[in-house]
Amino acid sequence: MTVSVIGAGLAGCEAAWQLARRGFDVRLYEMKPKKFSPAHHYPGMAELVCSNSLKAMRLSSAAGLLKEEMERLGSLTVPCAKACAVPAGGALAVDREAFSDLVTDKIRAQGNIDVIEEEVTSLPDGPVVVATGPLTSQKLSEHIRSLLGEEYLSFFDAAAPIVTAESLNMERCFFAARYDRGDDDYINCPFDKEEYEAFYGELIRAKSVELKDFEKDGFKVYEGCMPIEVLAKRGPDTIRFGPLKPVGLRDPRTGHRPWAVVQLRRENAAGSLYNIVGFQTNLLFPEQKRVFSMIPGLEHAEFVRYGVMHRNTFLDSPRLLDQHFCLKKEPRIFFAGQMTGVEGYMESAMSGILAGINMALALAEKAPLELPFDTMTGALSRYISDESVKDFQPMGANMGLLPPPLQRERDKNKRYLQVAQRALESLEKVLESRKEDLVLKG
Repeated sequence: MTVSVIGAGLAGCEAAWQLARRGFDVRLYEMKPKKFSPAHHYPGMAELVCSNSLKAMRLSSAAGLLKEEMERLGSLTVPCAKACAVPAGGALAVDREAFSDLVTDKIRAQGNIDVIEEEVTSLPDGPVVVATGPLTSQKLSEHIRSLLGEEYLSFFDAAAPIVTAESLNMERCFFAARYDRGDDDYINCPFDKEEYEAFYGELIRAKSVELKDFEKDGFKVYEGCMPIEVLAKRGPDTIRFGPLKPVGLRDPRTGHRPWAVVQLRRENAAGSLYNIVGFQTNLLFPEQKRVFSMIPGLEHAEFVRYGVMHRNTFLDSPRLLDQHFCLKKEPRIFFAGQMTGVEGYMESAMSGILAGINMALALAEKAPLELPFDTMTGALSRYISDESVKDFQPMGANMGLLPPPLQRERDKNKRYLQVAQRALESLEKVLESRKEDLVLKG
């Protein structure tokens, strides 16, 4: 049985590696070096474009836990990254070219992977893993859109920040829906006039990210997802009559309607993460931390995802994919990488591991690998397939995705270490129970 894998980024390489080591012949398609995307320049596979950092290594961090889980699942990229590491404190940073070269060498040395250097413009017949990333070529994007319909998203993405519920100062916030409609699904952060004016002044002066040249070409932002700082610059009352409008709300501390209100909307079913409603932004990350911490109740907020605005191509995964990264309506097709809605290099590689393993299991007519939701890998898989998420946006690994430990620990590092140790115990139990199905052949 031959499987096609499209794209030799981190996700595609991981998927091809998992399939090949389970005895399947793999055709790995990569359009480089014949054709490059606007962001790619190096001819090797698994090219790191934006950064050489693969984030923290410590187990008590979300990134460290994810990498540990990936290694236990047989990752190709994590051991390669460690072999190419450069000094970076507690982070795993790599020599980018050495990393790409090592991954490329290992893929080419794997006997049953046939690397085909050509652009794919339509999905081939038979089983296929699509891992073409956020800069999928136009022709292939159009083909995927025709297959999936308008549920396939391709645009310049402006996403709002997400904070942890436990980091909010609820003495300054209150639960309520406008005009008491609904089930108090929103947390409301009320400004008085003086607080709002101070916040507004810093917002319009904050520094933004410079778009890359290829992102400026044809750049368009829809009015419905206009960056908050752009709206604010239209006038001091624009956002106060827009996303910060206080109508229908009453501050229980004062008994009066606030001057302005920032609303937080539940981001996940557990209620551990909240989205800052209407705060799509292109501000620099340190500026977001500085300015948005001026919002009442967010003085000490923990940001698990900052707002981003960039050219992006990703699926409406909760409607299209299951937690195994399989296309619901056509099970011969799996997706992997950032186009599934995972954000980050290691997260993309993780999705490739799962897509490869689960494709192999499906072809062997075995049950998919069900990972517990208290593991980082399982939590990210659940996030991209959670149909309760209304406005789906990409998400990276963060501890807010995992349930808290049963015994409350005030020290955050100790608490996160407990969560990580529980995750690894859960993962090992599953791997032990499925060890006969997960045997490698090469």
